[in-house]
Amino acid sequence: MNECYGKKFILNGVLQPAELFDNSLVYEGDSIYEVIRMVKGSPVFFNDHMERLAASLKIQNKKQQVDIPLLKKAILNLTRADKKKETNLKIVFNYNENALNYLIYFIEPIYPSEEQYRTGVKGILYFAERKDPESKVINHKLRSSIYYKLIHESGYEALLVNEDNLITEGSRSNIFFVKNDTLVTAPDKLILNGITRKYILEICRENGIEVKLECVKVKDIPEYDAIFMTGTSPMVLPFYCIDDKYFNVRLSLIEQLRELYIKKAADSILNFRS
Repeated sequence: MNECYGKKFILNGVLQPAELFDNSLVYEGDSIYEVIRMVKGSPVFFNDHMERLAASLKIQNKKQQVDIPLLKKAILNLTRADKKKETNLKIVFNYNENALNYLIYFIEPIYPSEEQYRTGVKGILYFAERKDPESKVINHKLRSSIYYKLIHESGYEALLVNEDNLITEGSRSNIFFVKNDTLVTAPDKLILNGITRKYILEICRENGIEVKLECVKVKDIPEYDAIFMTGTSPMVLPFYCIDDKYFNVRLSLIEQLRELYIKKAADSILNFRS
């Protein structure tokens, strides 16, 4: 299946028809990437994503192939050419032997429905750790393995469990546990610190919501009132269960965090356009 969800894509700064897109440009060799949500044709938290992209490149000792102003210009060109307003945008820096390529293209968004925000989604436990969790690197083998387990168990997201039986992060999200209006989330050094997570933590500081940076043991999951994920596509989305453990979904704190996050996202779009 062609990953490019649109009529056009950018390859090394040049606008190309989607028919020329080949997944091998992304999945052969090493790829460092960012996925950005587009709202009304503008990227959400663009500067934050660019900072994380630069950090990932530094951790992986890779050269940044294009500077940020040119990336921004390319995104605007692609948006004007393809006219997609509400979708996800993927930026990939690919390093394949002696070939260096950067790609910008739209991917098919999988956003939760309003019903899923109300009733929550199913999570499953998956025993695995990501190598270099602080950098956003494509791991096709791990992603495929998780994908098939999610399909088999009718799950929405997999919570990764390390060798110490500690829950670190989701396969494509960050995880928060709630107990007596206190949030618990894994320390930064053990995870990919998501942009959404960053702003949820900022919202907590601004509103006096207590946060503990520690991992939760698998055996302690039933002790928590609620669990939710954060990410580019789901934003703030509660779980109704993790495997066979069930949780409160209609928690006012989770709904408050989601509303405040949406406002910050809207403000970031205005900053991008200014």
